[in-house]
Amino acid sequence: MPSLKLSHALMLLRVATALVFFLHAIARVWNDTIGIFGSFLNQKGLVIGTPLVWAITAFELIGGVLLAIGKFSKLVCFGFLFILLVGIVLIHFSHGWFVGEHGTGGMEYSFILIIALLTVMSAEEQKSRPGGDQFWAFKK
Repeated sequence: MPSLKLSHALMLLRVATALVFFLHAIARVWNDTIGIFGSFLNQKGLVIGTPLVWAITAFELIGGVLLAIGKFSKLVCFGFLFILLVGIVLIHFSHGWFVGEHGTGGMEYSFILIIALLTVMSAEEQKSRPGGDQFWAFKK
């Protein structure tokens, strides 16, 4: 069965992860839910909810593009990790583990995105080290 080279699989993971964040921001703007999300954040004690949601949305749009093209990947990943971790604390943890079918709004989706981001960061770090490409050359 044909398979991708590891370097291609890691690039695919980076681009797919970027696309998830980018489309999430597009959906927020398209469905006009920024005000709703901002009000929710205000109820959680963040008095600047709507401007904060606009900042998150802008970061997801710009960061999504930068991550997809492989620019500032580590920095962008840190930003996305922060957003996800705060989201788990403020929103998802109280809903349990499962997102759909077995639950409503849990943290499993955020968890797998965190693992994807950590993997992308690790791959980018290995590429930037001298001889880093050798890391991906598995020996038999």
